[in-house]
Amino acid sequence: MIEINHFEEVTQIKLSQTMNGQPLYWAATYLVDGLLIDTGPKHTAEELVEFLEGQNVKFAVNTHHHEDHIGANHLLQQRLGIKIFAHPKAIPLINQVPKLLPYQETVWGYPEPTRVSPLPENIRTDHFHFEVLETPGHSVGHIALLEPQKGWCFSGDLFVNEKPKAFRPHEDIAETIKSMKKLVELQTERLILFTALGKIIQDGRKNLKICIEYLEDLSQKAKNLAKKGLSVSAIREELIGEDTSLAPLTDGDFSADNLIRSILLPKK
Repeated sequence: MIEINHFEEVTQIKLSQTMNGQPLYWAATYLVDGLLIDTGPKHTAEELVEFLEGQNVKFAVNTHHHEDHIGANHLLQQRLGIKIFAHPKAIPLINQVPKLLPYQETVWGYPEPTRVSPLPENIRTDHFHFEVLETPGHSVGHIALLEPQKGWCFSGDLFVNEKPKAFRPHEDIAETIKSMKKLVELQTERLILFTALGKIIQDGRKNLKICIEYLEDLSQKAKNLAKKGLSVSAIREELIGEDTSLAPLTDGDFSADNLIRSILLPKK
């Protein structure tokens, strides 16, 4: 399934595998002035490329290596011959077959390994200039793209909502907070977040600040409870309540317990 929306000079392309005619999980890519930001899941690669064949796409950027962001890389290179860029730390991960859990295979599919090029510090299109910002936390090699004059920030999966209740095991809460603070401090008149879930947030600074405050408060409370000897699940119950309904559907891969673990067991 594909859905096209427009915001200023940006075209949003939302993509999803379907079940009984309904979308399972939206993933958004963005096209602006010949630049494609992320390529969506493998399951929707054909639909994306068919839409882009008349759009004068010149090159693409992967914000990070996850399967819902690189799934059409191979087909885009094969059909349109475009060059694709990513953070150097993401490049070897994009050029290998990922290890997916059953839910990931069902919802997004296995992307084919692709060779991509390292991102420069800046990207220029015919009419716009994008700064490449390193924003780790959700994954290694995660980046955001900023068009400072427009205040457009293509933030990948760094920001999901103001009060996230669940993480995947590899996510790093300390790095996530640091990356969010980097965006808040950008010297732009406005900061519009174009998120990978399809939300376009016009007051990005406000939403990021709410999320930072929430995560910092949650972190402090979790650490205090851990000092009293409470387990991860007990802390989660105290601070968040029942785990997300997605936890059992993802075999615990996406869960509130993982959010608490990220606080108490920081990544090395």
